[in-house]
Amino acid sequence: MNNKIKHKIESLIKKINYHNTQYYIHDNPIISDNEYDVLLKKLQSLENQYPELIFENSPTQRVGAKPLDKFSQVNHRIPLLSLSNAMNNQELELFNTQMKKGLNKKIEYVGEPKLDGLAVELIYENGKFTKGSTRGDGQVGEDITENLKTIKAIPLYLNNEHSIPSILEVRGEVFINHIDFKNLNQKRMENGESLFANPRNCAAGSLRQLDSSVTATRPLRIYCYAPGHIEGLIFNSQIEFLNTLPKWGLPVNQETQVGLGKDFLFKYFEYIESKRNDLPYDIDGVVFKINSYEDQKILGTRSRSPRWAIAAKLKAIQATTIIKNIITSVGRTGAITPVAQLKPVNVGGVIVSNATLHNQDEINKKNIRIGDTVVVQRAGDVIPEIVKVIIEKRLKNSEAYIISEICPSCGSICDKKEDEAVLRCLNPHCPAQVEGKIKHFVSKNCLDIDGLGEKIVQLLIKNKLIANISDIFELSHEQISSLERMGNKSAENIINSINKSKNTTMAKFIHGLGIRNVGNHLSKILEKHYNYNFDSLINAHFDELISIDEVGDIVADSIINFFKDENNLNIINRCFELGVTFSIPQQESVKLNKQIFVITGTLSELKRNEAKELIENNGGIVSSSVSKKTNYLLCGKNAGSKKKKAEDLKIKIINEIQLKDLLNG
Repeated sequence: MNNKIKHKIESLIKKINYHNTQYYIHDNPIISDNEYDVLLKKLQSLENQYPELIFENSPTQRVGAKPLDKFSQVNHRIPLLSLSNAMNNQELELFNTQMKKGLNKKIEYVGEPKLDGLAVELIYENGKFTKGSTRGDGQVGEDITENLKTIKAIPLYLNNEHSIPSILEVRGEVFINHIDFKNLNQKRMENGESLFANPRNCAAGSLRQLDSSVTATRPLRIYCYAPGHIEGLIFNSQIEFLNTLPKWGLPVNQETQVGLGKDFLFKYFEYIESKRNDLPYDIDGVVFKINSYEDQKILGTRSRSPRWAIAAKLKAIQATTIIKNIITSVGRTGAITPVAQLKPVNVGGVIVSNATLHNQDEINKKNIRIGDTVVVQRAGDVIPEIVKVIIEKRLKNSEAYIISEICPSCGSICDKKEDEAVLRCLNPHCPAQVEGKIKHFVSKNCLDIDGLGEKIVQLLIKNKLIANISDIFELSHEQISSLERMGNKSAENIINSINKSKNTTMAKFIHGLGIRNVGNHLSKILEKHYNYNFDSLINAHFDELISIDEVGDIVADSIINFFKDENNLNIINRCFELGVTFSIPQQESVKLNKQIFVITGTLSELKRNEAKELIENNGGIVSSSVSKKTNYLLCGKNAGSKKKKAEDLKIKIINEIQLKDLLNG
């Protein structure tokens, strides 16, 4: 039974961590907030029932997802935690009950609108703005100081007419007002540029520009809402802190209010909900915090979120429209995805004309047909989603929609495995799949070939200049410059970028191959496990693969099936013949020689990510769960079930001093 539960928990962890990456790192959420919350609550419920199966890579044990590598990293002195959610009045009332029980008194709360933007941290030293970073995974963010300096609302120096702390870390939300967003898109349309989908994506993308002069052209704003580390001044409450910030020149949300008990929670939530459509910016909820910092300290934090705060979620904005048609698209793995083409409708300030229907099961479940009048919402206030069909308005001659088993791209017969909801085209030469594979291969997280965007790739395929990834390395200046609207200079830049991309890493190449179920993170694990030897991966056996941390049966099958395909091997070999080589990182210490470590408890000297890095840099492997394969359990204070399991399995338990002895021995 426990193996089934373990598999279920591992599957949920994998799904949630993937969606964390999409939302927090790539600003590209692909499920609604409600769907995400359901997954998280399922996981929390299972972990409560089976505490021995709580893994360290569980999203309940951490805040978010890892930062990208584009910018230098910044360690947050105090973690930027996420907030627990209240989905309805009952959960909000339960929060108040728990707070009263913990403090044994009626609670004073601060209520603030929850802006739908990007969380950042600003650091001021003796009044001077010295560093700014993204939230990242809560522990480590990205240094975006130069971009934040372009936001006029952020003072480069604090107003020192009032006492200022020697060190001030302040958290805030960067966003774009509706009218500014509308004007920005209007200018882009006039200039023939692509339009931004929504204010949040625009704000997030603007802050991740490597060229700060681009960020400076975007109408970004900020509201500050919480303290980080402070030296030189003491605050007693949240409202005292918020009232002080404007005196220093830092903006705060003027809709913030203070009140007592459950009645305030409900009244303030209703107030913000009623004002939602009149606010000049997007919000997706209301944040309630205990006002007293002393009370906050008494209640403390969980690993993922503070106990003294909660985010009460607002209902997604909805609108009614009509499904004009349902079309299907083909992804790089052959997945057939149905998309509803809608009569354009304004949903919370964004014109929605398409909504994904995911698969046939989803269509059947919601009983969706062409011509139906439907309720649409922006899931998580971002992604268009069909909530339900208004059956009373259904046309009499409408018919149930069945996804065609004929691929819309190549005309091949599609198939669906019993354990999958997705219909797939099995033709490896399908034009849509070929295009998808090539676009993936040249993308930033893979070979990162600058200049080979979607339109250029389509032109190259249309002109029969490329048919697979290896063909990219045979392109000539003449071939590229002959394309429509392609000049000599642009062609030269693309050729230079292709040549530069030939020297890559094994992990990026693996990721670029587009093996099903093998993403960026797993590619790095495979690279390290096989010691940068690609042939060893190609010839790997099933049992060998499943022995690797984070590789299960499905992933192992995907890898083996991919390298069994003679066509795939021919393409890979051709890449190498045309000059693709792997750079090997500087030789690391091998003192720990692939020994497997698990870390548990609170370490006294090292942060957990520092201990992980120390072990990996010396040839060790850090796993998230204790098993018979584990060699050492690095144990800190307040260790939980992992310590007991290690004792039962007679695994050596060490502390930080003993770890250093291992490294120095």
